[in-house]
Amino acid sequence: MARGKLRIYLGAAPGVGKTYAMLSEAHRRVERGTDCVVGLVEHHDRPRTEVMLHGLEQVPRRELVYRDAVFTEMDVDAVLARRPAVALVDELAHTNVPGSRNTKRWQDVEELLAAGVDVISTVNIQHLESLGDVVESITGVRQRETVPDEVVRRADQIELVDMSPQALRRRMAHGNVYKPDKVDAALSNYFRPGNLTALRELALLWVADRVDEYLRQYRGEHDIRTTWQARERIVVGLTGGPEGRTLIRRAARLAEKGAGGEVLAVYISRSDGLTSASPEELALQRTLVEDLGGTFHHVVGDDVPSALLEFARGVNATQIVLGSSRRKAWQYVFGPGVGATVARESGPDLDVHIVTHEEAAKGRGLPVARGARLGRSRSIAGWLVGVAGPVVLTLLLTNVSPNLGLANDMLLFLSLTVAAALLGGLLPALASAAFGSMLLNYFFAPPLYRFTISDPKNIVAIAVFFGVAVAVASVVDLAARRTQQAARLRAESEILSFLAGSVLRGETALGALLERVRETFGMESVALLERQSDVDPWTCAGSVGPRPVGRPEDADVDMPVGENMALALSGRFLPAEDRRVLGAFAAQAAVVLDRQRLVDRAEEGRKLAEGNRIRTALLAAVSHDLRTPLAGIKAAVTSLRSDDVEWSEEDRAELLEGIESGADRLAHLVGNLLDMSRLQTGTVTPLVRDIDLDEVVPMALVGVPEGSVELDIPETLPMVGVDKGLLERAVANIVENAVKYSPEATPVMVSASAHGGRVEVRVADRGRGVPDEAKDRIFEPFQRYGDAPRGSGVGLGLAVARGFVEAMGGTLSAEDTPGGGLTMVLTLQAASGAAAPGPGVPARATG
Repeated sequence: MARGKLRIYLGAAPGVGKTYAMLSEAHRRVERGTDCVVGLVEHHDRPRTEVMLHGLEQVPRRELVYRDAVFTEMDVDAVLARRPAVALVDELAHTNVPGSRNTKRWQDVEELLAAGVDVISTVNIQHLESLGDVVESITGVRQRETVPDEVVRRADQIELVDMSPQALRRRMAHGNVYKPDKVDAALSNYFRPGNLTALRELALLWVADRVDEYLRQYRGEHDIRTTWQARERIVVGLTGGPEGRTLIRRAARLAEKGAGGEVLAVYISRSDGLTSASPEELALQRTLVEDLGGTFHHVVGDDVPSALLEFARGVNATQIVLGSSRRKAWQYVFGPGVGATVARESGPDLDVHIVTHEEAAKGRGLPVARGARLGRSRSIAGWLVGVAGPVVLTLLLTNVSPNLGLANDMLLFLSLTVAAALLGGLLPALASAAFGSMLLNYFFAPPLYRFTISDPKNIVAIAVFFGVAVAVASVVDLAARRTQQAARLRAESEILSFLAGSVLRGETALGALLERVRETFGMESVALLERQSDVDPWTCAGSVGPRPVGRPEDADVDMPVGENMALALSGRFLPAEDRRVLGAFAAQAAVVLDRQRLVDRAEEGRKLAEGNRIRTALLAAVSHDLRTPLAGIKAAVTSLRSDDVEWSEEDRAELLEGIESGADRLAHLVGNLLDMSRLQTGTVTPLVRDIDLDEVVPMALVGVPEGSVELDIPETLPMVGVDKGLLERAVANIVENAVKYSPEATPVMVSASAHGGRVEVRVADRGRGVPDEAKDRIFEPFQRYGDAPRGSGVGLGLAVARGFVEAMGGTLSAEDTPGGGLTMVLTLQAASGAAAPGPGVPARATG
């Protein structure tokens, strides 16, 4: 049975029209006669979306009871029994109600696809698992419902449903997305223009990467080698020399001129074994290209120009940036150089930029050596020189210079043997020595034109010639083989050096390591497979490239890692000598995978420990600090309701005042607990506005006793960019804490001043102060320093204040008050464009 096809409508945020687009597609298919049903669609009471359901067959949902409430989910069995050609399943990342057939809705979709049913679904970019942290940093909201990226990437079609932030906010304001009572909160929090713009960019970039994957797959399937200039990709060829930094910056400037330009720096380990790149310089260049938003690649290639062009065409590059040669003029006798060769062979689809730099023509050190791993052209040249060369030389000597003498003739023939060894290796050189000896005997040793020698000295001379020729050929071949071994070991050492560097730098991205393996060995795909035991099936822990294999036996190359893990490569077979480096990569991949899992477990353990500590402290707070005001309220209410005592008006007023005071304390404690909970869950999203401090700070002093605070806020202070409500609450908590510890009849001083682009608020008391080692600890939740009286709070005031201040981009710290006491320093960012404070009279007030 053929697997069904999956089509996904991807959006940047709720309300862009994914479900509407999906239903429109369903109507088009029904009109064409396709058997299409609605498995599950959530219209969220949006009238236009609900209307689109009319005329479409809907499979009845399954009802589930959970915690005394009735929920509905897609009935997978009913859809499979109905067996339509196409099923609509909304909200791919949805988590099903406990008791459902599967935990996640995307697992329901997988069942439908496996049964041969085509599925059309929807998902928002913020629900992709890999983007959870990014979305949280942008919006301040952690997405609880996610879908693995691989599920979405496997879709046969992905269509982006796009809408500008301004248009989406207008839809929100018109009530087309949420109900009217939720619109204001949504517009001021999650649906702010900046959030929507960032989410839209994420969606566009993710879809663009998916398009790149489709393009690479299509080009590979159709064996297209020419470059399609759909996007500017600039490849920078690095040699490890100091000019590399100049080339990288030049390429970055070229990329900035075109929208979406991409820079890929590549260092190719060549096989000469004599020139060596500086590892320190390569590390600097790697850091530079990554800082500029590019990527660094390390490729092993015997022929540098060919390897560079192959890499550039493989990534669909449009331009290549190379530095002008560092060789001196005389060194060009060894060849035209990499730049000239790449420019000649690049063809019309690749632009080659030769960039001048300070190191040009200053020399490259030793000339290029000849490797022993020869190409076909070099082998042919060696045989031509070794066989045809002696014939040509014989014709020249017999017709042009017949009287040079046997000794000189031998030296000329010996030079051809050496040239054949340098070009083609040992066999052409041996052939040249044997053939040259025969020609010397026949044409130059008396008697001429016969294979006999009359003079014994000539016999010795020809024998010595043959021995020297064989010896020279052997030495040259041995040197070439040693050069090859040295070059290979150097290339391996460079790869292992990069690998060790990644360990020392703590790089734990398994995908990046597997991509390095794929690039280094020129493979199509690489997968890290593992299983629990010998009888369990293999599972993929990570993979890169198209169509990774699911079992080691299906791979072209597999490298076991322990008993139940293997690195599987597809694309070509590797020689035995490459498996040593591959083994190092495989071991590192296993270490990276274990490290990732340990980090995840440690983070889970940290969260559990933190949650346990918070719960323990909360229980302690509830057991005393919250019960104390409740006990007072209970006692006062019981007294008022008692029929045994007739209370006077004064007593009644005093009891009511005690009830009100206890309720106020209870409300304050509960408010701090709720605020701390918001900070712990990361749901505090400040609404920053430019305001004056003298509009906020006086409002924060309403709850403190009269005369306990002296205020000094100059009117000439610049405005600050803050959330008014959060700042008021933070200042109130700081001042309340200062008043609590300040001696009676000694007011707390609240002052403000401007310093450059920052505004500083200082709250100074004259209490006992706090030692330096405890100044950071007092900002932790449920911390109370010294002899704070029981019932005075649960130790959350300063923790909440710091959390609110940091959420607004400010800082809150503690320092000693000159003369004794503690000063809280609250630093805020001045509003953009705010003028520097000028001279003026400070405004003083007493609260």
